[in-house]
Amino acid sequence: MIAVGGGGIPVFYVETNKLQGIDAVIDKDLASALLASQINADKFFILTDVPKVCLNYNTPQEQTIDRMTIAEAQQYLDEGQFPDGSMGPKIRAAIRFVENSGKTRSSRKPPCWGSITGGRG
Repeated sequence: MIAVGGGGIPVFYVETNKLQGIDAVIDKDLASALLASQINADKFFILTDVPKVCLNYNTPQEQTIDRMTIAEAQQYLDEGQFPDGSMGPKIRAAIRFVENSGKTRSSRKPPCWGSITGGRG
């Protein structure tokens, strides 16, 4: 298992050996998708605290999604189903991973997570 964390201070080179900070955000989901693609990972998991991705989240019309295509994921993003600060970055990262690798991904809280972490997460 390889993991990528968000945060840190975004920087860029203003000249050779001279970095400067920039007002930006390092998104851990997109960074993870990029790493997974670059190392040719077989699978890409995005762990969350919810069991499944949902449409109409936290409303009476909530509907869980077991599988969706890239086109469906993009449509739901465009409709505002997955907002930033919630599932949006995870769905965008999953789309990028699948488009770049042709492989699969999963965004959910795995039922075995407690055994993976020894009950610490």
